[in-house]
Amino acid sequence: MKNISILGGTGSIGSQTLDVIEFHKDKYKLIAISAHKSIEKMKEIIKKFSPKYIVITDKESYNNLKEYLENSKIETKILYGIEGLKEIASLKEVDIVVTSVVGMIGLQPTLEAIRAGKDIALANKETLVVAGEIVMKEAKENGVKILPVDSEHSAIFQCLQGNSLGEIDKILLTASGGPFRGKNKEFLKKIKLEDALNHPNWAMGKKITIDSSTLMNKGLEVIEAHWLFNCNYDDIQVVVHPQSVVHSMIQYNDGAVIAQMGTPDMRLPIQYALNYPKREKNIAKKLDFYNLSSLTFEKPDMETFPCLKLAYKAGKIGKLMPTILNGANEALVDLFLNEKIDYVKIPEIIEECMNKFDYNKEVTVENIISMDKEVREYIYNNYK
Repeated sequence: MKNISILGGTGSIGSQTLDVIEFHKDKYKLIAISAHKSIEKMKEIIKKFSPKYIVITDKESYNNLKEYLENSKIETKILYGIEGLKEIASLKEVDIVVTSVVGMIGLQPTLEAIRAGKDIALANKETLVVAGEIVMKEAKENGVKILPVDSEHSAIFQCLQGNSLGEIDKILLTASGGPFRGKNKEFLKKIKLEDALNHPNWAMGKKITIDSSTLMNKGLEVIEAHWLFNCNYDDIQVVVHPQSVVHSMIQYNDGAVIAQMGTPDMRLPIQYALNYPKREKNIAKKLDFYNLSSLTFEKPDMETFPCLKLAYKAGKIGKLMPTILNGANEALVDLFLNEKIDYVKIPEIIEECMNKFDYNKEVTVENIISMDKEVREYIYNNYK
């Protein structure tokens, strides 16, 4: 029995992780789980899984749920905020921590989990984007496995089994292209919120769905791949694959290409991370090759979708530039989701921030948090 803690349990990845846990009740036990303010969902989770600990990061929601637990005489312990996240990330009885919170809030709890010797099923890509140098160094020092949950990085990880990083010629990171693949800049000027939230293949949370449409999601994944697999940015090639069947590929130095394929269902990479190195029957639908009409591949359009180019640039510059990129993007996507800015403003203002802020500082947790705050404040003060 493997004991699991989930940071971010009511969003898309967290909910699908619970599907996997429920499907394999004899293998996994939910010890702790967090949410921001989705207390009705959390009540259902408590009823079904009986976790020992829960964390709520919104104060009003925390107070409401705490009162409910006391009145219902439910013994689940409730914790609050970032300190609560850090506590459930480092519980003695937990074997693996699933980090599926969205954004920078995942950084400190992930580091706490690593320092406590917990393996990480990593779905929070921002943690590696802003602090990959710190995270990978501490994981190595503490003998901790960083097991990727993103479908693309899980695919690369699976393609590597039995092979050496030194034999890689190129990582081929696939992208669906999002809902606006093939559209021009004029078309993007007319994009409305509901258009951008309509992803053709994947069921995801709102923030990652917007990132997918701008290709920023793929840009963040490029930086994540750089840290996970210790490869140069020039050796990571993004390939648009609209069918989302090939989740990524590795081209080896002898010219051979190994691809990982499957249905576009996040429960596949989630379970692979939880159960690594073994494989088990999965709840997800299996790929039916007779129903595949074609698999196509094309170059990404970095002129129409400059976020991908900006991410490569930020990654290559390093230092605090990825923090500037990520902080600006998170704030701008939030503004777009609240219909405060136009869609095409997202890459424009990100580039403005990359040119404005001083990135050339040591990569420490304190400097990352400070820079992230500075960038967000600038955007909210000037564009909200």
